[in-house]
Amino acid sequence: MKILAVDYGDVRTGLAISDNSEFLASPVGTLTERDPRRLAQKISQTAQEHGARLIVVGLPINMNGTKGPRAERCEEFAQMLRELVDCPVEMWDERSTTVTAHNILNTTNVRGKARKAVVDTVAATIILESYLEYRRKNPQTEI
Repeated sequence: MKILAVDYGDVRTGLAISDNSEFLASPVGTLTERDPRRLAQKISQTAQEHGARLIVVGLPINMNGTKGPRAERCEEFAQMLRELVDCPVEMWDERSTTVTAHNILNTTNVRGKARKAVVDTVAATIILESYLEYRRKNPQTEI
């Protein structure tokens, strides 16, 4: 089944999609949208275009396990998505994905405007890879 991952941001939101076998996570791109409702509509359309049957939204839990204002905004956004799509929308712990994305971009020497344009998409891909790995290790578990 195809799964769409969302790295929700106030300005830029990264997207990634899995293949049907849930083995590969591929970047879809970054949406630039400040209005959460319009963004949710764009993501709903993207999910339909790619045939996604599940959407995973990154949940930025604090390192101590608590949820801060950012996590609450992500949960509210996920709820908006649930109202628009015909597939389940799940939350997934995304601790350190943006840091990991920056480290990957450092390694590949992506800088400046190019970095800003792709960091959210890379973070969404990392979120999806983590989620897919969990599903492979826990095939009987429903999230």
